[in-house]
Amino acid sequence: MTQLRSRQPTSALDQFFRITERGSSLGREVRGGITTFVAMSYIVLLNPLILGASADITGAKLTVAEITTATALAAGVMTVLMGLVGNAPLAIAAGLGVNGVVAFQMAPEMTWAQAFGLVVLEGVCIVVMAASGVRERIINAIPEPLKIAITVGIGLYIALVGLVSAGFVTRTPDAAGSTVPVRMGVDGHLSGWPIAVFCLGLLLMIVLLARGVPGAVLISIVVATVVAIVVNAVFDVQGWGLVTPSLPSSVVSSPDFGLFGRVDLFGGFVSAGVIAATIFLFTLVLSGFFDAMGTITSVADEAGLKKDGKVEGMGRILMVDGAGAIAGGVTGSAPNTVFLESAAGVGEGARTGLASVVTGGLFLVALLFTPLATVVPAQAAAPALVVIGGLMMTQIRRIPWQDTDFTIPVFLTVSIIPFTYSITNGIGAGLVSYVVLRICKGRWPGWLMTGLALMFAVYFGVDLISGK
Repeated sequence: MTQLRSRQPTSALDQFFRITERGSSLGREVRGGITTFVAMSYIVLLNPLILGASADITGAKLTVAEITTATALAAGVMTVLMGLVGNAPLAIAAGLGVNGVVAFQMAPEMTWAQAFGLVVLEGVCIVVMAASGVRERIINAIPEPLKIAITVGIGLYIALVGLVSAGFVTRTPDAAGSTVPVRMGVDGHLSGWPIAVFCLGLLLMIVLLARGVPGAVLISIVVATVVAIVVNAVFDVQGWGLVTPSLPSSVVSSPDFGLFGRVDLFGGFVSAGVIAATIFLFTLVLSGFFDAMGTITSVADEAGLKKDGKVEGMGRILMVDGAGAIAGGVTGSAPNTVFLESAAGVGEGARTGLASVVTGGLFLVALLFTPLATVVPAQAAAPALVVIGGLMMTQIRRIPWQDTDFTIPVFLTVSIIPFTYSITNGIGAGLVSYVVLRICKGRWPGWLMTGLALMFAVYFGVDLISGK
């Protein structure tokens, strides 16, 4: 009887978010929400650098202030909405990769308002698919081994992103003529204080997690950040990357809502042409659809939110994710989608939407306190990505490697996701190879899977189709 009572909700907040039911606690949810924010707050700095680096067809450029405001606003509102509606520890912000498509491919062919108009249309398409149940049916139609492969591939991807952002792994310059694409450190070996801070944070996080210390991820990030600030103040270190760890001279900044509502829904079809604009829209929808699908399923799996192979509340989660793309267009921050860094909060114990409310609330606070949100260097936050990526890879034990229907498709999914820095590419390669194998072995994979494979074939050959 005592055990049954302990599982009963202790408050209205507990009952709404089902905190006790999911084996979590208020403290875990708050820590998880803070950890996710810290792990992904870099987007407030990085998105303006990407969108601000390109000019549209008229030569107009976006200002850093207005992009920063748009990024924090969209991330804050949509992540809170994910928490309240989807009740899942999934944070939403401007998607990396797809924001580059908007900046470097779409903007030069049309105005910024027209580019953001296509982003809104992308969100509408995804919301319609979610509302009609098509998106959920597609996700449920994908075989479980391929879903596990997506989780494992994303684990590798997260770990690689962490290693690269910390400078532990760097790209080998093409001028070197080397067949090795990456290397350790800047010149083949590790050196410098930034790498030392990363290693300290990584080792501390591993030890604390192994010893079961509550708040291990967040404690490690905070300690590494403090060490980085002290080291930078004493030695005036170079090479931190995007964020230099130092106390800001100003704490408060004024938001600039200049991009809000500057949307031209159909003008892009006139400026860029119907074919080009349609290809842009197709690319946005496909990337947004499958990037989010992979992230949602893998993070939900890690959080224990899957029952009978299906993510609990998937319909609501997908609706909010689709609405995120619309919000990205309306605010001028590029398509918003579920972030991989949500796994950092899950690793800290987050299991409900309360963590997302905390994360989203911090993004909204960042509208006024952007300088404070940009104190944490990549070297302090990156260990969380490496550790969580490693934990996600443990799912590989559930893959039926002996089944030849899945051996190669699973391998392609797992390897291509990190190798190409694209979840969509990995999912596409896995689905296409799986369908081809099934057909060649005389086993019909079904119309839905076959249609997905054909869609990805078009996606991979889009440049050939467009005559590029």
